[in-house]
Amino acid sequence: MKPTMMTYILEQESMANAILEQYPTNLPTKLIGKEWLVLATGSSLNAIKSAKYYMEHVADLRITVEEPFNYRYYEKISPHTDLVIGISQSGESTSTIEAIDHIRKTNDMPTLSFTGKMESELAQLADDTVDIGCGQERVGYVTKGFTATVLTLMLTALHYGKQTGYISAEQETAELAMFRAATKAIPTVISQTEAFFKQFEAEFIAAPRFTAIGYGSAVGTCKEIETKFQETIRVPSQGLDLEAFMHGPYLEVNPEHRIFFLETESIVKERLELLRAYEEKHTAYTYTVKFGNSNNPRTLALPDVIDEWKTPYLLAIPFQILAHHIAEAKGNNLTKRIYTDFGVSVKSKTKPGDYA
Repeated sequence: MKPTMMTYILEQESMANAILEQYPTNLPTKLIGKEWLVLATGSSLNAIKSAKYYMEHVADLRITVEEPFNYRYYEKISPHTDLVIGISQSGESTSTIEAIDHIRKTNDMPTLSFTGKMESELAQLADDTVDIGCGQERVGYVTKGFTATVLTLMLTALHYGKQTGYISAEQETAELAMFRAATKAIPTVISQTEAFFKQFEAEFIAAPRFTAIGYGSAVGTCKEIETKFQETIRVPSQGLDLEAFMHGPYLEVNPEHRIFFLETESIVKERLELLRAYEEKHTAYTYTVKFGNSNNPRTLALPDVIDEWKTPYLLAIPFQILAHHIAEAKGNNLTKRIYTDFGVSVKSKTKPGDYA
């Protein structure tokens, strides 16, 4: 049988345990400085946006995230940049490869790549390469690789923070313990999401549009929801920062609009609560995903095993499952690939994907 998205979603617990067991020998050894430039696109871009705030939090970093295509042709690299990082699960994203190559040829600064394919062009191009530890996903919609990228990036910063003395050995141990507890909770996250889907299946299938709204560390997850829902469910979908939604996009809300609110413990949570209360007056189809208890039947309350900075590690998994289940329920046969010549035709990939 062909593997599916669910094949790889269900492998995420064992994969994450393997990544954690290898810590820190599976991480880069040539990290320097405090100013890092990260280039990525697609789900890899969403992954670094998800990990960015944790990385800055535990390692005293300043991370600039850019889309590689525009960066290559229009941007100027800051002279204060200490390290340039390219991220591509396949290692075959043309724009990321070309941007890293351009920087290597025009600037004297180290480059690092994160990929799931160590023999790829990106891996061979960079000065040093980190295997994100997901193996190969032979479906067109990455899930396992997204989680692996987020976790590996977070652990990279954790280790660097310890190496530079920004955090103590005791803090490092506590962080690793929380990652392990979160990993142990993945099967519960999956089972709870399965039940949530069944409860609202009819509403999800009939949805003409989806919007995911979050803030802080959850914004990267919102963008991954946008990507995954567009790829699989194939109806208009967007993932937005809370404040960005309040400045224009709120005007498109109508009684049929489906809105997911990603609630994390934060000093700005009240703004989300106010927005949710307002939108509940204009559409009945609002849903909340959070960590911790809730009496609201329209809330997916996940195990309270993680803090705000690390929530992106688990927060995308429910939406990976929902993307698969809603798509299949709508009759989108995800094992049947479409537009298989797209990447090579438009030069977004260096070669066709190796899909089952």
